[in-house]
Amino acid sequence: MIDMAKPIVAIVGRPNVGKSTFFNQIVGKRISIVHDEPGVTRDRIYADTEWLGRQFTLVDTGGLDPQSDDEFLFHIRQQVEVAIETADVIVFLVDGIQGVTHADYEIANILRKANKEIVLAVNKIDALHMEDNIYEFYNLGLGTPISVSATHKRGIGDFLDELISHFPDDVQEDENDGIIKIAVVGKPNVGKSSLVNKILGEDRVIVSDIPGTTRDAVDTHFKYDEKRYTIIDTAGIRRKSRIDESLERYSVMRALSAIRRCDVAIIVMDATAEISAQDVRIAGLVHEEGKASILVMNKWDLIDKDTNTIYEYKKMIGNNLTFMNYAPSIFISAKTGRRVDKIMELVDNVYGNSIQRIKTGVLNDCLYEATAMFQPPSDKGRRLKLYYCTQVSIKPPTFVIFVNDKELVHYSYERYIENFFRKTFNFEGTPIRIIFRQK
Repeated sequence: MIDMAKPIVAIVGRPNVGKSTFFNQIVGKRISIVHDEPGVTRDRIYADTEWLGRQFTLVDTGGLDPQSDDEFLFHIRQQVEVAIETADVIVFLVDGIQGVTHADYEIANILRKANKEIVLAVNKIDALHMEDNIYEFYNLGLGTPISVSATHKRGIGDFLDELISHFPDDVQEDENDGIIKIAVVGKPNVGKSSLVNKILGEDRVIVSDIPGTTRDAVDTHFKYDEKRYTIIDTAGIRRKSRIDESLERYSVMRALSAIRRCDVAIIVMDATAEISAQDVRIAGLVHEEGKASILVMNKWDLIDKDTNTIYEYKKMIGNNLTFMNYAPSIFISAKTGRRVDKIMELVDNVYGNSIQRIKTGVLNDCLYEATAMFQPPSDKGRRLKLYYCTQVSIKPPTFVIFVNDKELVHYSYERYIENFFRKTFNFEGTPIRIIFRQK
């Protein structure tokens, strides 16, 4: 069973138009957060949400505060281009008090040339008497402006009604095409393109030491040991020190788009640097999307090593990526090719684990053994009873356990059951989901 693809919606606009308030208002007040696992994505850069039964991913792109107008317009253009590339629908948020600015026209010119659905929202229309402020925004040539007030929650419902009308029709992905899709994700300049070239054995992707040389996500089809694969090389972002945070949000957006399409994610990190919040954020995306994954520490040739080096690095990975302790790690050099040949073997292994199905009888024998070894918890005289377990889907393997009372399921016992399943069956490299359902 495969979920319908969730559209990606990006909020774009110049600084101080209220993008973050607008984002928070939608995901926090008006619609439910569909998936929000604690400790994975520390900043709410994106949230899976829904409105009237239509699920989508809303991306808060952040703002820029550069020094000069020329530099400002250059980076605004860069941001909008990435949003166009990755989003299914673009929300162009403008300031209804300040009115149309030169930067708004600049963004509108780019958006008009794009073959994307666009919703124009005029923020800061806090009261009915301010409605006339929206008319000048017709000059942007992007259709009918919708008035909203992120601060006062005004017009949010009407905006969301309009937004979901622009969503593409639900399309079921073909899970039986026989091609394993691999996304190569990571921060800019960790060596993603070099790794792709080594895997492919030819220079199909431009390689440069300058972050952001790869401007677009590149899909390459190839065969390895007579199996068919598609490798997705996610684009990097050219960075300036003042705009790191804002453009990092776009690298997350690009990574999310690629992760959604893949079966296996190769998460590339730079062994010469400490694991950063951005590394954790991208790994968190992979985990939250339920994708099989491999942690690749690149540039291993640049590290001074002794007998304890790998042990120390694995400890660092474990401390920073506690939610992904199931993922295998490998230490490579994309530049020299060292150990790159081991990656495809890992890809096959973790993909195979993500699609395995456990027979119901075997699963329930395992569940019985787990409860016999460690009794379920009780509360106020009532003890949790686990009646029956069945696997309902793959990618990731998902199990439903029928119980007498869901309220009695403690997080620690849920983690115990997951670890017991992992110890009994080979789920290396793939998250697993366990759903407790009241009988």
